[in-house]
Amino acid sequence: MKANTLLISAALISITIQPAFTQQQVTTPALAPQATQGEIQELQKLHGKFPEGQNGAQQTPNTIPQLDTVTDDEGQISTYQPGGATVTASSPFFRVLGTNGRTCFTCHEPANGMGLGQESATNRFAANPSDPLFRLVDGATCSDDDVSTPAAAAQAYSLLTAKGLIRINLPMQTAFQFQITNVQDTNGSDCNTNPVTGLTGPQAGFVNFYRRPLPSTNLGSESNIMWDAREPSLAHQALDATLGHAQAAVTPAAPLLNQIVSFENGVYDAQSFDTGLAGISVAGAGDLTGADGSGATGGAQTVAQTIAKFTTGINDPFGGNFNPAVFSIYNAWAALTGTDPTTEARQAIYRGQQVFNTVQFQITGVPGLNDVQGKPSITGTCSTCHNNPNVANHSSNLLIDIGVTSASAPNGATSNLDISGLPRFTVKCIAGPLNGQTFTVTDLGVAMISGQCADIGKTKVPTIRGIASRSPYFHNGAALEITNLVQFYNARFNIGLTAQQQADLEVFLEAQ
Repeated sequence: MKANTLLISAALISITIQPAFTQQQVTTPALAPQATQGEIQELQKLHGKFPEGQNGAQQTPNTIPQLDTVTDDEGQISTYQPGGATVTASSPFFRVLGTNGRTCFTCHEPANGMGLGQESATNRFAANPSDPLFRLVDGATCSDDDVSTPAAAAQAYSLLTAKGLIRINLPMQTAFQFQITNVQDTNGSDCNTNPVTGLTGPQAGFVNFYRRPLPSTNLGSESNIMWDAREPSLAHQALDATLGHAQAAVTPAAPLLNQIVSFENGVYDAQSFDTGLAGISVAGAGDLTGADGSGATGGAQTVAQTIAKFTTGINDPFGGNFNPAVFSIYNAWAALTGTDPTTEARQAIYRGQQVFNTVQFQITGVPGLNDVQGKPSITGTCSTCHNNPNVANHSSNLLIDIGVTSASAPNGATSNLDISGLPRFTVKCIAGPLNGQTFTVTDLGVAMISGQCADIGKTKVPTIRGIASRSPYFHNGAALEITNLVQFYNARFNIGLTAQQQADLEVFLEAQ
């Protein structure tokens, strides 16, 4: 696998700002309109320059039941629609609105918690390399990749099949406080170093990142949209996805976009049954919903009820009324006794919930948190950032950098992550409070939307519910399993979890 390097000289780029389609407004950084418009223009340009050589169809179920339960690695995940079942033929979420065979369903499957799991991508490629998921425009490491043979196509789509990553093209802007002075493409392509597809100067051209599709479920408590908060509304996101990822030739009408948003706002998901550790002779906890009288309140139906009560900033950890006991769904299992396998599994899940809620550690070196609060060290728990009760995203617009985007996180934490195949950017600040500082990252995060050096590497805090069905984790798929996720946090913040606590936290997260 080769590493292509580009040392960049000065150049400029200009972008025409178009008015945004507005609905369900959320907080977006200042330069987001230029970024989203530039992204769409670039995708359309690449579509014309590197046309798709295939247009296979995707199998779609006729109906998504009101309560749809499917098997995943840890048991079963359920998708719930309070408004009733969806007939896919009548929903634009499941309809081809572009030119390459894709629908919203292509990257947002009920079997993957309305997201995209790596295993699903691998299986779909093995079954049908012409599946609409595999398109040069963003599924390959670069739009100019060779896909003329099965081996070449497998290499081109390797980040998608190995980590479930989609390529994102965002424009550099002269208003940025930083320049990209060096970039290494380490995935066998030259997408960032080739001026046709990537950068043409330190503040010119396009930057190619690789990110996981976020789930289109449990959205009623989201305070920002996309990993970098670049979209102002779900409708605008649907518009851009149709024009870009689906390569639509015409702008979709507002009623179609509204129907997509209506479906997204009306679907909820969560793990509903636990079968234990896959491939290991360890019994699971069984039903997680309380349908068997256990008192548990897991499952998608209770998520829907919880999100219906959401208010922005609820349980704010810095607002004076914070309760770190964010999760209570397995409280009924606290008093369980017995040594049968199901009881022991439920006891472990409850203990993991307590680890999440109560184990304190020092949060340090997190841009967007320590600096904003003016505290070099904050005594917190997992629920400090995942504070929304029984949903566990952040209930207000928190964008932070915990080190996942860095080529080398504090305390050697990145040894628990797989960042192979991701580009590495050397970024130099040329203005603002961080003028003169240099960063080496695999993704610039929110900085590509705000233009601020202080935002380099920041991303949103995602929702925890339903994560067992859509590995790998973090925006770049660097934590291949929940075990890697827990190990990263344990090392990053010197939490000092015992082996038992780590195991308990893992099974608790798998029961979300």
